Formats: sequence, C-alpha cells, structure tokens
Amino acid sequence: MTASPKAALLIAAFAGAVMLQPSRAPAQWWSRAPADFEECAGGAEKAASAEAKAAALSECNAKFAGRRKPGGGYTYFDFMQNRSFDIAGPNPTPEEQKQIDEQYTAYLDNQRRSDIAAAFAAKQQQLQETSFKPEAEKVPVPEPPTKPPAAANDLKSRIKTENCPRHSFSCEWPRLSEGIKDLKKALFGAPSNKPKRG
Repeated sequence: MTASPKAALLIAAFAGAVMLQPSRAPAQWWSRAPADFEECAGGAEKAASAEAKAAALSECNAKFAGRRKPGGGYTYFDFMQNRSFDIAGPNPTPEEQKQIDEQYTAYLDNQRRSDIAAAFAAKQQQLQETSFKPEAEKVPVPEPPTKPPAAANDLKSRIKTENCPRHSFSCEWPRLSEGIKDLKKALFGAPSNKPKRG
C-alpha cells in the first residue's frame, strides 16, 4: 500500500509543526519547590549577586514563618511576645496561629497588670516616704534676717514723704534730722561704738 502523496505531505507538515512549536511546559518541571526556610535559604545562597541573594532571602522569609529545629519539627518566633512556639510545619496552621494569638492576648493582659502593679507600688512607696519624714523636714523654717534694719531705715520706711503735706513740721523734722546726721558723718566720720569711760 502506498500512501497518497497528499496524505504523506500532510503528515510531514503536521510533524514539522509539532517539532517547531515551542514547549509550553516549564523548563523546571523536574525540580521541586523548597520545603522550608532552610532549603529556600540554601538556594538563595547560590545567587550570583548580593542584591539577588538579599531578594531571594527576603522571599524565603515571606514564604516560611517557621524555622527548622535541630531535633526535628519547627519553631515560630513571635517577636511581639519575645517568645518561640513549636509548630508542626514550616508555617503555623490556622489552629496554631489561633493559639499564638490567644497567648499574645494573655501576654498583653499580664503586661497591663504588671504595669498597674508597678505604678501602685511606686505610689505606695512615695506615700510611705512622705509619711515617715520628721515634722522638722515637712515644714520649712524661715531663715532669720542677715542684718537687722537700721533705725534710720526704719524711720524712713515709716514715713511716707509722698503722703506728707509740704512744709509740715512733723514731715520736715525727720528729713532735717537725717540731713544733720549725714553732715556729722561727713565732717567727723562715723561714730565709734567704744564704751565711754566714766
């Protein structure tokens, strides 16, 4: 049996079209995706440039929350609680995430209680310190004046010259008396406080 030339030509064209058509299957069908962070990070280490390596590690962090434990299994570190949780796989399951969230709520409640207790203890300490102070420490004692005011200054302070009528004897006499004292000091010097012999 001989095939018709038309059929042979059609089979050859079909075979050529199949051979020339690009492959739609991904070229990496034989490789598998990393199973956890450590595998992903190992692949990222092989990156050509530092930027590509940093980008690959960032992608690994985004894909995998858990880290492999030396004895097997995985651990998840919650930086909000500064605490690690054991998890079954490279990422927490919804049930594990719910447990972690409940633990965080309890952590916040304990933190709030600790803050309130610390504030209360500080207030109590402050109250105790003020109640045990001796009375002398509680009431400030005024200091005595360093220099008693001179009699002339007392006289001047008692007489308000702006309230005295001009040319009144009661207002003019103290002024005249002060003027005479100043003149004596200028002529004879300040009087000495030596006791007089008798």
